[in-house]
Amino acid sequence: MRTIVSLFGFDPEQERRIQAAAPGCNVIFGKPAELDPGLLAEAEVLCGWWKAAWEKKAEFPGQLKWIQTGSAGVDNLPLSELETRGVVLTTASGVHPVPMTETVFAMLLAFTRKLHHAVRHQTERKWARSEGYGELRGLTLAVIGAGEIGTEVARIAQAFGMRTLGVRRSGQPASHVDVMHTPERLDDVLAQSDVVVNVLPHTAETVRLFDAGRFASMKPSALFINIGRGSAVDTEALTEALRGGAIAGAGLDVCEPEPLPADHPLWAMDNVILTPHIGGATERYKARMTDLFVENLQAYLRTGTPAKNIVDYEKRY
Repeated sequence: MRTIVSLFGFDPEQERRIQAAAPGCNVIFGKPAELDPGLLAEAEVLCGWWKAAWEKKAEFPGQLKWIQTGSAGVDNLPLSELETRGVVLTTASGVHPVPMTETVFAMLLAFTRKLHHAVRHQTERKWARSEGYGELRGLTLAVIGAGEIGTEVARIAQAFGMRTLGVRRSGQPASHVDVMHTPERLDDVLAQSDVVVNVLPHTAETVRLFDAGRFASMKPSALFINIGRGSAVDTEALTEALRGGAIAGAGLDVCEPEPLPADHPLWAMDNVILTPHIGGATERYKARMTDLFVENLQAYLRTGTPAKNIVDYEKRY
């Protein structure tokens, strides 16, 4: 009997849907701490990442054929080993666009309406106005990494009356992006933009892509939002850009290192909003994850290949 192991702690109705999508299969539900890592020796399909079990992979006979991850990024997985073993890997792309986009605009509205100042004043019981209240309408927003999350950011930006630019490897047009560019035009895009949103995955090409030179390319009035990977940013260069006025502010849901050391100057900067890597967190996560896994599972059992989000091991995403 084919064995499927699911690690997400789905609720009973979600478990029922998954079981119904795999008739005749042995579907095991549980969290990693509750299950015997030896189960991975039996699993043909794994929904979730099981680090403790993978560390004992030498004991397994190579039964594992497909892993459905719960994240859009996969840089924390042993991609080379998975590729060598012939394991198909799929991401959770499509699960996170709504909460991540709302995180971006929570930060942007906080900056333009000075809500981050108001919250700090409130804790001090201080009735005080800030200066420079702005609007998003009419500004130019650039999405660096215009995939599913990036295009949803662009869609909401257009609803606010913003002009949208995008950068993606292919340079192919995308919905809600007014003008798309290839990475070779990144500096030009940065120079035009009032808001820069990084949604890039971690790859060899993206490490410290945003360095001192890139921040110097941006407008002094620009805001930088990072919901992609902390590794895409030279943290010290960003700190200096904020301190010296090369850019106006930064909203950081991810950073490098993570978590940021308690004595790092970014914590105390008035023009910085920090959130603890919660951009994709939502109470609807498991419902969306169920929809994706059921669709992929049905396709896999029917054809041998999941329907969506297969990782290209060469591109690393």
